[in-house]
Amino acid sequence: MKTFQRMAARACLAFAGALCLAHPAWALLPIQHWTEPSGARVWLVESPAIPMVDVQVDFDAGARRDPAAQAGLASAVAAMSSKGVRAQGDEPAMDENALGEAWADLGASFEAAADRDGLSFSLRSLTEPDLLDRAARLAARQLAQPSFPQDIWQRERSRWAAALKEAETRPGTAAAKAFGSAVYGSHPYGQRTTPETLGRIEIADMQAYHGRYVETCRARVSIVGAVTRPQAQALVATLLSQMPARDPATCQPLPPVPEVQALAAPVQQDIPFASAQAHVLIGQPGFARRDPDFLALLVGNHILGGGGFTSLLTSEVREKRGLSYSVYSQFSPGLNTGVFLVGLQTRPDQAAEAVKVSRDVLARFVAQGPTEAQLKAAKDNLIGGFALRIDSNRKLLANVVNIAWNDLPLDYLEHWTDRVQALTAADVRAAMARKLQPDRMVTVVVGGQP
Repeated sequence: MKTFQRMAARACLAFAGALCLAHPAWALLPIQHWTEPSGARVWLVESPAIPMVDVQVDFDAGARRDPAAQAGLASAVAAMSSKGVRAQGDEPAMDENALGEAWADLGASFEAAADRDGLSFSLRSLTEPDLLDRAARLAARQLAQPSFPQDIWQRERSRWAAALKEAETRPGTAAAKAFGSAVYGSHPYGQRTTPETLGRIEIADMQAYHGRYVETCRARVSIVGAVTRPQAQALVATLLSQMPARDPATCQPLPPVPEVQALAAPVQQDIPFASAQAHVLIGQPGFARRDPDFLALLVGNHILGGGGFTSLLTSEVREKRGLSYSVYSQFSPGLNTGVFLVGLQTRPDQAAEAVKVSRDVLARFVAQGPTEAQLKAAKDNLIGGFALRIDSNRKLLANVVNIAWNDLPLDYLEHWTDRVQALTAADVRAAMARKLQPDRMVTVVVGGQP
């Protein structure tokens, strides 16, 4: 019977993540928000259609908080969180195999990840009371009591370093490294994990990092699923129950991360590399996610190079001239100013022409903005595809996390399509002109012919 229940639980979780609600009211499910006595802030969407819940607990502890000499520390903490937990009270210690078996028995999952801004822990479980309670208690131990075993870290560090060394043999890595350094300079967003920085990360460093940043008063908890507010409050209390108790009034703000500096002049880097394709990256610092221009820039970039085969860059670089199979542009905003880039691969002997055409398209679009026809097509595509952004618990959770992480209005999703529809060509042109300086961008070409 236990085996059958376990298989049923796994199957339910696997299929539930892909189930869609066709009713348009899915986008209008209200987001509830409150602050727990512990200081943890909670965002909840009650979604009763599927008997499951997705939870993400975020901390301002991403790579931008890494010491420069130990780039990769946040990712190491995340990776090692699943490698074992300490003994606590009557609960015995568990190694990585025991943890894996425990989660398999529950038919649930718990994962940790670090990106440039945050350290996040994600729980997915069925909402059957006993299963959910056991899953939450196990997740609480991984959140608060990682054991950071020395032998496992030695193994993981060696694997990670080997993967990084192998990546250095690829032209794409060389392009990304040079581009990030030129755009971000000394800003933490430009830091890259290397075998050398990994070699400076020890168990004590991970313990100190975890102890400093993973605190209840700093937690942002996003929940989507078949739970009521009282059930969500109980769930949050259990998830954070193993962390040291602390008066939220003593929880001081973390030191601010300095802002990314604008480029003062254009930068051109041509890097020799023996590769069949030249890798090209063109770009500059972009904007922070909280920027009020976000939607105008989303629409503008869709027209420029984010809309696939309908974009201007694809039309000019691929369709008319055959210079590249694929060309794209994107903004990547974060808590700090992210990056804007145009990327493509081309034959080494065509790299110079591809760069010129891409620059010309970009400069012309920033100066002139979209036509009414281009604007309408972009709006229709984005608005028509909006339902696909929220058609599962996991996707909706990602949107709730976005609202929580960037302090967006609780009704942000409800008014998303209306706000996109209201944008004018002048709005898009002005936003692109405010953010982009085509004459002061970084251009990196790896493997092009001189």
